[in-house]
Amino acid sequence: MLPVSGRGRRWRDHRQVINAILWKLRTGAPWRDLPERYGPWKTAHERLRMWTADGTWQRILDQVIVKDDSIGEVEWILSVDSTVVRAHQHAAGARKKGAPSGRSGVQVAVDGEALGRSRGGLSTKIHLAVDGRGLPMRVLLTGGQAGDNPQILPLLDGISVARTGPGRARVRPETVIADRAYSHPSTRQALRRRRVRFVSPERDDQIARRAAKGSRGGRPPVFDTEAYKQRNVVERCFNRLKQFRDLATRYAKRAAYYQAELTIAAIILWLR
Repeated sequence: MLPVSGRGRRWRDHRQVINAILWKLRTGAPWRDLPERYGPWKTAHERLRMWTADGTWQRILDQVIVKDDSIGEVEWILSVDSTVVRAHQHAAGARKKGAPSGRSGVQVAVDGEALGRSRGGLSTKIHLAVDGRGLPMRVLLTGGQAGDNPQILPLLDGISVARTGPGRARVRPETVIADRAYSHPSTRQALRRRRVRFVSPERDDQIARRAAKGSRGGRPPVFDTEAYKQRNVVERCFNRLKQFRDLATRYAKRAAYYQAELTIAAIILWLR
């Protein structure tokens, strides 16, 4: 039997650890229940923490998107929406003192850890932007009680796809499609300044307010009903992400680790 080289052994160890993390995402089981074939559970858990702190997972996703964009596969008609996931009671209680410090600008410990409290219990809201094929471009987390509209600009600001050759990274989509929760004059004005086409129906109260003002109410915003039919891709993406049981219910105490798990699932969707 030929000896395994150092590089081959490291690759085998990395593959085993990644398979362990994927098993955890798929099943939602506690780390301590990791099957023995994946090695010590502490090794996999520590690797998840390390690669979250140094931004490895996000860099992998960025490179996957860059590769598809370089061959014209990314459809820059973005759809945005949010969904609320229940947080397990064990997701609360992250340490405030002695919290891990991230590298590469990754904020590991944040105030509130994106946990919202209501009569229904703890919850986290996932804000998602997908391309025209329903593949995740950007994910943000807030507490479950947070509104949708204040997050649309930060969500779009986080999208930056580098070029494989010369030129600036692409940050501006052709169109953004969103439901009524994002229909606000300030949002329409901001996207108009960015020269981004915004497709979103008006809320009933906005229509009634403009009608009450008569001619002073101004013209209604242009609404493309055919383009709006494409918004279902973001709903389908949520359904695919929630097939990972560890994402359908939040167990991670740190928002950064839960977002890292979402990023790993997004990488899987891009690579399929």
